[in-house]
Amino acid sequence: MTSVDALFNISDPARQAGMSNTAFAELVLATHKQITGEIDAVELVELTPAARVQLAIDSVKKLAAVRSIHLTADQIRAVAEDVESEISEYGPIQELLRDPDVTEIMVNGPSKIYVEREGKLFRHDKVFKDNAHLMRIIERIVHALGRRIDESSPMVDARLPNGSRVNVIIPPLAIDGPTLTVRKFSREPLTPDLLVENGTMSAGMRDFLKAAVEAKITIMICGGTGSGKTTTLNALSRFIPRDERIVTIEDAAELQLQQNHVVRLECRPPNIEGHGEVSIRQLVRNSLRMRPDRIIVGEVRGGEALDMLQAMNTGHEGSLSTAHANSPRDALSRLETMVLMAGTELPSKAIREQISSAIHLIIHQARLRDGSRRIVQIADVRGMEGDVITMQDVFIFDQTGTDPNTGAVIGEHKPTGFRPVFVERLSKDGISLCADEIFGKSRWKR
Repeated sequence: MTSVDALFNISDPARQAGMSNTAFAELVLATHKQITGEIDAVELVELTPAARVQLAIDSVKKLAAVRSIHLTADQIRAVAEDVESEISEYGPIQELLRDPDVTEIMVNGPSKIYVEREGKLFRHDKVFKDNAHLMRIIERIVHALGRRIDESSPMVDARLPNGSRVNVIIPPLAIDGPTLTVRKFSREPLTPDLLVENGTMSAGMRDFLKAAVEAKITIMICGGTGSGKTTTLNALSRFIPRDERIVTIEDAAELQLQQNHVVRLECRPPNIEGHGEVSIRQLVRNSLRMRPDRIIVGEVRGGEALDMLQAMNTGHEGSLSTAHANSPRDALSRLETMVLMAGTELPSKAIREQISSAIHLIIHQARLRDGSRRIVQIADVRGMEGDVITMQDVFIFDQTGTDPNTGAVIGEHKPTGFRPVFVERLSKDGISLCADEIFGKSRWKR
C-alpha cells in the first residue's frame, strides 16, 4: 500500500493531521461525493453530528481500501470531521467560525484563506477544492439567510444567525474567484472596563464618556474599517440608563445592547424584482414615531444623515452613531457631504450649523501598526466661528515609540486640559462625575 504523501507527491510544509492540503482536500471531496451519492441530503441533515462523523469514517475507510492508501486513525478522523462540516456546516471555514480568537475570515478564491487574530492577518492552512466547492458553501450561507447569489445578483451583504457579518462577491465582479468575508463578533460583548484593560481607552476616558452618555451628550464614533467602532459603540451603550427606550437602526444588525427596552431595526435590500427595499433613511424617519429616548444608528453612510441631524436637533439628544473617517475633522466633512446626498439644496453654512448643534463629541478610533485598536482622539465640537465648525481635543493618544522586540506600540492616553462646552451641564443634570475628579482642577482650561 502506498502512503498518502507518496500518492500526492507531498512537498507542501503546511500539513493537516499529517497530510498536505491537497491530499486532505482531495479525500474530503471524494468522501463527500461518495456519501451524498448514496444517501439523500435531507436524511443526512437529520442525522446527529456523531452519526454523520461515523458514516464519514466508514466511507473514508472504504475509499482508502479501494485506492490502497494507508491512513492513520487520526487522519481518518480528521477527514471524517471535515466531511461532516461539508454536509451540515461551512466546510474549511467551520473551525474558524468556532474559534473565539479569530475576528475576521477572508476567503480570496478557493486556495487563499486568511484570518485576523489580535488585529494581525495570518494565512490559514486549509483550502477549498475549487471554485465550485467554494460556491457550494457560499450558496449554503446565502440561501439560509433568504438571499440570492448569482451572475445577475453577484453581491450580498448580510449577517449570520450568530450576528457575524457576511459579505460575498462573485465573478464576473470578482476576477480571481468567489470572495467571502466574515466579520465575527464576540458572543460576550466587550465592556468599558475590558476596553480599559486592553488599552483601547484610559480609565479617565471611560469615566468621562460615562458621564457624557448619562448626560445625553450626542456622540459620533469615527475611524477606518476594522478599527473597532462598533465594539466601542456597544461598550458606551452600557452607560445608557435602563429605564430609557432605545431604537437601534442598522444596515446589518451587529449591536448587542444589554438594556431590556430595545427595539432593533434592520434595513432590507430589494428583492429579485428590484422592489421592497427599506433604507436606513426610511427607518430613521419611522423611528421618530416610536417614542424613542435614544436613537442609535449603527453607521451613517448616506442621506439618512440629514434625518438623523434633524432628530438630534428636535429633542432626541444623547444619540450614538458611527461613520467612516480618518479624523474628527474628516467626520464633519463627511457628514456635510452625506447631508447633500439626501438631495437637499441647503447652503453649506446651514448644514454646518445643524451639525455643530447636533453633534457634541467625536471619538476617533484607529487600528495601529501592531494590530491594537485604540481611541486616539476625543474632540469636543464647540460651535461655529464664521463658516467653520470649531473643535478642541479633550483626550489624545500620545505614541512615544514601539517595542523593539514585539513591535507593540508604546504610548498613553492624555487629557489635553481643555474643558468641553458641556461639562458644566453634567453637574446641573445631577451626573455623579465631576470633571475635576478626572483631570484635576488646575488642568482645566476654558
